[in-house]
Amino acid sequence: MKTFMKYFVVTFIIFTVVFTGVMWAYDSIFLDVKKPVGDGLIVNNPIEGEEDENSFAHMFNKSNRVNVLLLGMESIRTDTIMLASFDPKIKRVDIISIPRDTHYERSERHSAERKKINAVYYDEKMEGLQAAVSDLLLGIPIDYYIKVEYDGVKKIVDSLGGVPVYVPMNMKYDDPYDKPPLHINIEKGQRTLNGEQAIKFLRFRKNNDGTGYPNGDLGRIKTQQEFMKAAFKKTLSFRLPIVANTVVKYIKTDIPLSEVASLAASAVGMSSNSIYTYSLPGKDAYAEGLSFYWQDVSQTAELLESLYKTGNDEDQE
Repeated sequence: MKTFMKYFVVTFIIFTVVFTGVMWAYDSIFLDVKKPVGDGLIVNNPIEGEEDENSFAHMFNKSNRVNVLLLGMESIRTDTIMLASFDPKIKRVDIISIPRDTHYERSERHSAERKKINAVYYDEKMEGLQAAVSDLLLGIPIDYYIKVEYDGVKKIVDSLGGVPVYVPMNMKYDDPYDKPPLHINIEKGQRTLNGEQAIKFLRFRKNNDGTGYPNGDLGRIKTQQEFMKAAFKKTLSFRLPIVANTVVKYIKTDIPLSEVASLAASAVGMSSNSIYTYSLPGKDAYAEGLSFYWQDVSQTAELLESLYKTGNDEDQE
């Protein structure tokens, strides 16, 4: 059991690190299309009606899911915010990404910059951010957190001996104004990327000449997800103690050892095919001179209902 417990803990942590790096790269780049706030956008107000609130509370309370807040940290900033929901009954992990520019109104914060979800941790630390994410996700309980330092993503990929991926196009992009300056030059084809190359691969959006993924951000997200899955699969077959020595330097968590043992027992038989990824439903738009991501609460409700009902049909009356 001790061997498997170590195996589970390390693979879960490495998955967290790699996926956090992927979503950090996505959330760190502004979308080309900016639209004014308009119809179809529901700012993050809770669903109205006592019946709906009770319905979601009942759904959450009757479930045995374990929900973990995953944070990608750069110094004291949360550049990535995700919720990983593990259902031990069906051995499934659902991960919802919360874009860092998500609009989140706080009565005591009046400046536009303070109305983004990534400002909450700076002002209110972990407790405040957990409450905010729970609020966005309609009162979903958050059991634990994991914080990951981005400097570790590169080192963890290197500790794996690189990650094999298919590069769908020649990637050549230069940004001399980035800190440090960014220079991407990766050739198309099957490659094994080291840590530095992996970060550049994940950050790539378009070439110097403006060409890029044919279907824009959807193509980039798909490529990033393929990288994440390849990294996770390699983790499963690698000498984990070597990787663990690197991982532990870059994460902080409040998951107790007793819960780790329980999760480990529940996770027997899981594979990379047991992991599903989503983004908080909404749209990107300008307001108050800044770019915000505006949550669609109705679609969020549909997403959560779908996740919590998956595998529990036999429990429905």
